[in-house]
Amino acid sequence: MSWTILKFGLPFVLALLVASLLTTRTFHVEVVIPAPPQDIWTVLMNTESYPDWNPTVIEVDGQYEVGAKLPTKVMDPAGKVLEMTNTVRTLTPNRELRQSGGVVGIITYDHQWLLEPVELGTKVTQHEVDRGAFLWFWNSDWIEPAYSRANEALSRRVANLTE
Repeated sequence: MSWTILKFGLPFVLALLVASLLTTRTFHVEVVIPAPPQDIWTVLMNTESYPDWNPTVIEVDGQYEVGAKLPTKVMDPAGKVLEMTNTVRTLTPNRELRQSGGVVGIITYDHQWLLEPVELGTKVTQHEVDRGAFLWFWNSDWIEPAYSRANEALSRRVANLTE
């Protein structure tokens, strides 16, 4: 029996584990890009070009396909590069790219790019749910602004490629 369980008791440890799994933060940003979904999808699927346009996700090693585990680098506002491995969960052409990763209980994430045709083009949504005990200590205030910058950069990239 571990020292932690002896000192605090199994009920405390279980309550801590449950609390960490129930702790969530949701991030959601949208933009309307005046282009059809297939133009946006083409940019999102070209992982080799991410360093050329994406200020947040600066590197994706590999190609998106369901089940693929892709090493990815993300840059925070201070310029620190965070490395993670995303598992592609859903890949619906011109509609949805969903990826997840992390360590259960510590921090996990479920991130989606959603494309929806609208009258003026395509509504592009980034939606993410993070879970875990690390959220108690981590300042995630930079996530939504970073995703907004990525959406704006995506809009510029699509415009430049379709001109």
